[in-house]
Amino acid sequence: MPIKTSPNGPRPLGTSRTRSRAAVALSVAALTVGAATSAGPAVAEPQAAPAWAPSNCGLSYRIEQRLSTGTTWRMCWHYESEAGLVLENISYQPKGEARPIKVLASAKLAQIHVPYDDGKAEYDDLTGAGFGQGLMNLAPGECPGGTIKTVKIPNAWDPERPTANGLCTTTRTRGHAYRMQGDSANKVYQAQGKDLLVYTVNQVGWYEYITEWRFQDDGTVNMNVGATGSLSPGDYDAGDGRGWPIGKGAKSYATSHSHNVFWRLQFGLDGSSKNKVEQYDSKVTPPANGNEGPTNKTTRTKITKELAGDAKNMRWWRVVSDIGKNKDLHARSYEIVPGATTKYPGRSFTKHDIYFTDYKKCEQFASNNPANCGTGAGKSVDKWVNGQTLTHPVAWVNVGFHHVARDEDQQPMPVHWQGFSIAPRDVTAMNPLTPPALANQNGQVENGS
Repeated sequence: MPIKTSPNGPRPLGTSRTRSRAAVALSVAALTVGAATSAGPAVAEPQAAPAWAPSNCGLSYRIEQRLSTGTTWRMCWHYESEAGLVLENISYQPKGEARPIKVLASAKLAQIHVPYDDGKAEYDDLTGAGFGQGLMNLAPGECPGGTIKTVKIPNAWDPERPTANGLCTTTRTRGHAYRMQGDSANKVYQAQGKDLLVYTVNQVGWYEYITEWRFQDDGTVNMNVGATGSLSPGDYDAGDGRGWPIGKGAKSYATSHSHNVFWRLQFGLDGSSKNKVEQYDSKVTPPANGNEGPTNKTTRTKITKELAGDAKNMRWWRVVSDIGKNKDLHARSYEIVPGATTKYPGRSFTKHDIYFTDYKKCEQFASNNPANCGTGAGKSVDKWVNGQTLTHPVAWVNVGFHHVARDEDQQPMPVHWQGFSIAPRDVTAMNPLTPPALANQNGQVENGS
């Protein structure tokens, strides 16, 4: 089989840093996992059906962490040969909630698509370039205060390296969770937020991708991919005006390229797969009828069919539980909060910022999907949006980054991050970190209260 190479691609460990384009026959169904140790203290098991079910994974594959601010996150994990780390049965239990609240049934990377500006190379790093095989060993200093778990690499290319100490779980302080001056000048309410971090590092050629999942004590989940490692000297040939000079003078030109990262989120709010999707758009109009300022009207659109969505100013989406309500009797939901992005227009599957599709087991990767979904189904997420009714929504989020190299990218290359978050909207009746002194301040204050 002929092999084309490009300097920013994956390699089996111990070989030259070139990206092989040879096809690798790896089963998308391979979900073999490796040994691990548990993270965080044990807590009481939930009793109600909608709560997190620890029987869904063995003790070695649980992540369970009670943060110092009182919130507990629980989830299962396994490792796939293409996608790498997969998190499942993710639940959130802030203080004051009797049971864990299930958020996501499954969360994982769904592709890292890397097209080069000169059109001579284009890669799907997960399903075509060995992302899962490149799991790196982590040194203790890379997981400060945490636990490094041993992961078995399914269908390992290198038989002498079937495992890697490559999954870190740890906690960090993120800064102010809130600050409020009280009625008295001498009273300040403030708290420093705490996060659970779960991450791996996967090497793909000269790049090393940090896949980070950050679970905040206020219920927010941040998904980020950071690209670091090295610029490839084999790319210092972009003399056609598409690159950027690196080093002395104008001799070495690094080829510009894009990183289009996709995530796949299978929601399961309150333990149900039958979640609803809503889109909100706001329109601002000039002052009228004697008003001092412009008016803003927000409109809700119920998304009942599969959708290829585009981010716009004052537009957002949320996924709503069909069975769960908070103590204020408002439906629980999670809002999708996009991050900074550079949309790549070169391929049909990268032309939209978000997709909502109805769940199908075979639909696992946003491009170059290896599973057979049937005649005419296509191999990318845009082909799966065909008007089907949404009963079990899966969200695919696309965040792009156009990498125009700079002198500061060597050596080593600083991490450049891209990602997004999901934020709780009415999951709890109040701020889950509310101090006891303010616990009665919920909504309109009645006389005599």
